[in-house]
Amino acid sequence: MIFRLLGPLTLAGATGTVGGPKVRALLARLLLDAGRTVPVERLVDGLYGDEPPAGVQAALQAQVSRLRRALPPGVTVEFTPAGYRLAVGDPVTDVDVLRFEALARDGARAAGAGDPGRAAGLLREALGLWRGPALADVREAPFAAGQAARLDALRLDAVEEWAAAELTVGGDPAPLVRELAWAVREHPLRERLRGLQMRALGAAGRQAEALAAYEEVRAALAEELGADPSPELSAVHLELLRGPASEDRPFPPLPAPLTDFVGRERERERLADLVAAARLVTLVGPGGAGKTRLALEVGAGLPGEVCFVDLGAVAGTGSIADKDGRTGSASGEVVEAFAAALGVRGAERLETALAGRPVLLIVDNCEHVVGETAVLVRRLLAACPGLRVLTTSREALGITGESLLPLGALAPGAAEELFVRRAAAVRPGFTGHARVAELCAGLDGLPLAVELAAARLRTLSVEELADGLGERFALLSRGDRTAPERHRTLRAVVEWSWSLLEPGERELAARLSVFRGGATADAAARVCGADADRLASLVEKSLVEVRDDGRYRMLETIRAYAAERLPDGDPAVAAHPAYYRDLAETADPELRGPDQLEWLARLDAEDANLRAALRRGTPRDGLRLVAALTPYWWLRGLRGRVAAPVAELLDRVEPTGELGEEYALCVLAAGLREGEHVDRARRFLVARTTPLRQPYTAFLWSTSMGPLEGLLLGDDLWSRSLVLVGHAHLTSSETLFAQALTGFRTLGERWGTATALEGLAGLSADPLPLLAEALALFEELGVAEDVVDLLRRRAAVHEAAGDHDAAAADRARATETAHRAGLPA
Repeated sequence: MIFRLLGPLTLAGATGTVGGPKVRALLARLLLDAGRTVPVERLVDGLYGDEPPAGVQAALQAQVSRLRRALPPGVTVEFTPAGYRLAVGDPVTDVDVLRFEALARDGARAAGAGDPGRAAGLLREALGLWRGPALADVREAPFAAGQAARLDALRLDAVEEWAAAELTVGGDPAPLVRELAWAVREHPLRERLRGLQMRALGAAGRQAEALAAYEEVRAALAEELGADPSPELSAVHLELLRGPASEDRPFPPLPAPLTDFVGRERERERLADLVAAARLVTLVGPGGAGKTRLALEVGAGLPGEVCFVDLGAVAGTGSIADKDGRTGSASGEVVEAFAAALGVRGAERLETALAGRPVLLIVDNCEHVVGETAVLVRRLLAACPGLRVLTTSREALGITGESLLPLGALAPGAAEELFVRRAAAVRPGFTGHARVAELCAGLDGLPLAVELAAARLRTLSVEELADGLGERFALLSRGDRTAPERHRTLRAVVEWSWSLLEPGERELAARLSVFRGGATADAAARVCGADADRLASLVEKSLVEVRDDGRYRMLETIRAYAAERLPDGDPAVAAHPAYYRDLAETADPELRGPDQLEWLARLDAEDANLRAALRRGTPRDGLRLVAALTPYWWLRGLRGRVAAPVAELLDRVEPTGELGEEYALCVLAAGLREGEHVDRARRFLVARTTPLRQPYTAFLWSTSMGPLEGLLLGDDLWSRSLVLVGHAHLTSSETLFAQALTGFRTLGERWGTATALEGLAGLSADPLPLLAEALALFEELGVAEDVVDLLRRRAAVHEAAGDHDAAAADRARATETAHRAGLPA
């Protein structure tokens, strides 16, 4: 070891201190990143703070020169345009800080892998490198305080991991008691540390001192934080009160529910079957889906021994800490949580406690320690043939042989029943409301969200709840005070899932919030830059779900949270309307060809996105989008639903002759029949000297506003066939209808074909076969208005032929179709 920072800064072979304070601070800062380049700006900030003196660059160069003269042979400070680099042989070998971090990391991994002996040795060596406070004689440097705090936290984590490993291995606990004493003095409220101290005292036969330590920390937590001891610390206390562990004693009873079980009967049966057939089953789903409740419900109904392990309070592998700031190494804490639930001490006794016993372990809340849990569960399953494990998580464990049961929204009827039952508890006599279904659908049918909403009926009405869903996180901000913090409010549920994402996953999730009603993989890639792996990761972590049709979709609650985190000006905001404009323009000609049904279905799936793009895009893009979607809206009978957003677009548009036809189509889609917009649109169309781009323009204008002379139609087969239909109606020409029919059949276009068949039927001596074929085509397209009109027309034909029963049947069918489609009677 050449350089030591874990205590006063020392340099092997040097006599006395190394240079002055600035030189020592510079050396310490470079040592923390030994072997890596440190930018000049970072060195200046670290050495001089927020207000560096004039000529700071020259001052830094002078300090580097002094440092170079003080360094031993083979060690130098190199300069590159990127900054300064301290070049040493092997940073991990030559610098005690880096050596400590590597040993501590390896020790934690060994503990997580179930090798406490190796973990104890590595961590003991790591802690032996400390000679006093880190960076002890350079603490005046601006960078030092933050780095020292970081190293102190790592040291404390290592102490806890080492103590847990030593307790697992066994041996003389007396040295462990002594070593833990100083850490407890420095951190008296750190509950994992106090629990380890209590276990060490108990192992040393000092039971009374261990119980006194618990009372001491319990009182301190109550006085200083207003909190009770954590479940883990309470479990250690209970273990001490029980005395030496017995590996075959009964497990504690499962947590008893406080409310009745609603809405998951089918999933309960399915889960019970899976648990009976597979040794490892994981319930996966978003937060608030009711995974814990379902697991406990199934566990309570199974024969044999069942043990519940709650990992909710275990600190995760990232930066997650609980409300009291408790943190720690996840791998060791996972083992401790299992041991506490089973009533044993140490990892090596887990297999002993489970060996030869047909036990079901319910392991709850695994998502933030999924890797550590997977390692331990796999080890226990391999060692204990009678063991079965049921886990709940927002992400699968990823072990071979794992069976998954995804848990999402409640079925609509079940969600409404849950709301009514929970609402009746806070508002006696409540039996339902017309808007409960709307409210539950807006909450994605998530049981927790539904229950939080029902609880608000103490002070709000159902109407206020349903109308307030746009501010759902503020609305549902009060929950069960005794629940874990991440389940007390709707925002906390989503924040917990969000905190488990990597930065790149968070960026993608925020961008996916621009979609409405989901997206295809192609849309996600082109709008959000989503690669397949990152998108799959969001699915695995229950932030995004994949539907049977292959579309990716966020629950609306998650989408609303993600939208709050989308930065202003993010490229996805502009890419979304551009993508759907291109999609609509690609679909437009396809709607007049043989693939008409396929493209109608594709646009149906994107209806919400298309309407969002209409509101979000530029006015010019909006005009183009309306023009491209006009045939779709006509064929699907959606013009009434889009009238409002199209009218909003008209108010934003500064019309020009270049997009005059598109402007006229907007006027038609907005349902206007007179006024300034109509007059301007008519002038644009009359002044046009080139053929219309959209074949539907002339047809829709004439049916809505009356004929407009002088319009130049396109020379495509569809337009020519439609013109033939118009002339055939004016001249009652069976020949022209037949020619139009041939054109539409050539294209494979159903609406035009049905329209020509309907015209031919009016001139035919035997209209019923023609009407039947037209009706089948209209029904295939799903154009309800045309279906209703044709049924009524056929009823009149039946009536004229004296077939009153057939006429009545067609009229009844027309009425039913109109009712289902919401058409006027």
